[in-house]
Amino acid sequence: MLQLFRLLLPFRASVAVVLVLALAQSLANLYLPRLMADIVDFGIVPGDAGKILEIGGLMLLVAVLGTLCAVAGSYAASKVATGFGRVLRGRIFDRVAHFSVHQFDRFSTASLITRTTNDTTQVQQVLLMLLSMAISAPMMAIGGVTLSLSQDARLARVLIGVIPVLGAVFFLIMWKAVPLFQQMQHKIDRLNLVLDEGLSGVRVIRAFDRGADQSRRFDQANDDVTGTAISVNRLMALLMPAMFLMMNLTSVLILWFGAVRIDAGEMHVGAMMASLQYAIQILFAVFMVTAVFVMLPRAAASAERINAVLDVTPDVVDPAQAANVASRTKGQVEFQNVTFQYAGAEEPALCGVSFTALAGEVTAIIGGTGSGKSTLAGLIPRFYDVNEGRVLVDGVDVRDLRQEDLRARIGYVPQKAVLFSGTVASNIRFGHDTATDEEIRHAAAVAQAAEFIDQLPAGYDSPVSQGGTNLSGGQKQRLAIARAVARRAEIYVFDDSFSALDFATDARLRAALNADLAAATVFIVSQRIGTVMNADRIVVLDDGRVAGMGRHAELLKTCEVYRQIAESQASLEEVA
Repeated sequence: MLQLFRLLLPFRASVAVVLVLALAQSLANLYLPRLMADIVDFGIVPGDAGKILEIGGLMLLVAVLGTLCAVAGSYAASKVATGFGRVLRGRIFDRVAHFSVHQFDRFSTASLITRTTNDTTQVQQVLLMLLSMAISAPMMAIGGVTLSLSQDARLARVLIGVIPVLGAVFFLIMWKAVPLFQQMQHKIDRLNLVLDEGLSGVRVIRAFDRGADQSRRFDQANDDVTGTAISVNRLMALLMPAMFLMMNLTSVLILWFGAVRIDAGEMHVGAMMASLQYAIQILFAVFMVTAVFVMLPRAAASAERINAVLDVTPDVVDPAQAANVASRTKGQVEFQNVTFQYAGAEEPALCGVSFTALAGEVTAIIGGTGSGKSTLAGLIPRFYDVNEGRVLVDGVDVRDLRQEDLRARIGYVPQKAVLFSGTVASNIRFGHDTATDEEIRHAAAVAQAAEFIDQLPAGYDSPVSQGGTNLSGGQKQRLAIARAVARRAEIYVFDDSFSALDFATDARLRAALNADLAAATVFIVSQRIGTVMNADRIVVLDDGRVAGMGRHAELLKTCEVYRQIAESQASLEEVA
């Protein structure tokens, strides 16, 4: 947690203000019992109304100043805590945004959401408690003990003897509660995961009539979280009565021993009353610190989970000195003996891949499932880095380019079409934020999306729900292609982006792309022979290795893997 609190450095001025206000509030609260003791012990001369008004006015002024400091301190502490939460959420989002593709596998989506929201809130609340209570509480405790000793040293021993007992009770409860708080956050992760799967996979669940099973999974995860929460709250429920019991016993002891000493003429009544007030203040300060420490174990578990994300160093980083490719050829991509292996995998996903794709050419990547097609496509925009070899864009290793500069030159369409909440136009403009309406319409026409867009109630202003759930698979795919076309890039990567299209639409789309992207370097990843057969270059992958390379007719004669794929699809292609 201390590592996270380094993020407070931008708020150090506000923290200093909170400290000053907390000190002023504590001094005001400590001064009031002293005034009361003086009034009780030494009295006021009868008829001296001025003295009454003077001391009464002073007590009122001190009380008002203490209240104002408390209000201002709470406001400043809240401002610091909420600002800290905003910065922390931003840091987590920024770090996750820079993860390489395979680094996302270390954390589930549900867990990352929990860490960004729930875990951050836990840390933020503890910071607020620390600033508003845990700073003034030690001041109150130390000042109260000191002033209590000044009133009557022997009576103060009762108070000093109670504090270790409070500490022992608190330690025992926290020792049992900390592991439960840690379990709580993991079980919330599990609950979010089940909920996310139930919502995102609702069609599959209904299609296979597994609604009851999914409900049982959710109930089990929910009951698990509830059971742990009940166990924690049972322990925490013991804390409050224990604190109040100690506070009341201490008050009784002070009144008892104080009465004995007053009867013996060894102390004044005002001193005993001041000691009682200081005892209440000290115990209340301990109570405030206890309230903070009740939240601290869960916040510590949350901080540990947040640090687990922030401590991950992104695999893909920008070079210290970025290369300049402004004067070089545009769009040439070269793979030089590329080998790539996912973390934890036993075998490389790609091994010794070498070929060159030139501007104005279409390079197709084909192969069976798991042959490494999508992995190869992901190396071009540098979603991850090669283990051996190089990927060159216009003669420059992609690792020597800034990621922003590299990806600005690439139009990428993922295997699974991803759309964002907004409108049809905003999703197409996502690829080029300054694109005009005419450019958006042109991109939609090239992607064969104009026809269905024009049939929508509001056309290009029609709403798109989160993930594009109000559109069909083919419609989402065509909008994703239109988004890439609107980018007007030098390099285009279509990662199995035509799978949801019928053969006729596929053919029209490829013809439109060939005409519109004639000057660009185009990569098409596909499992369809009909999609790749007219490419200038076809790279056949088999178990991560290049099994053949050439044009369609040539590969039918020379590449057994390609011929097998073609034969398995021959009748379908002929019908198409």
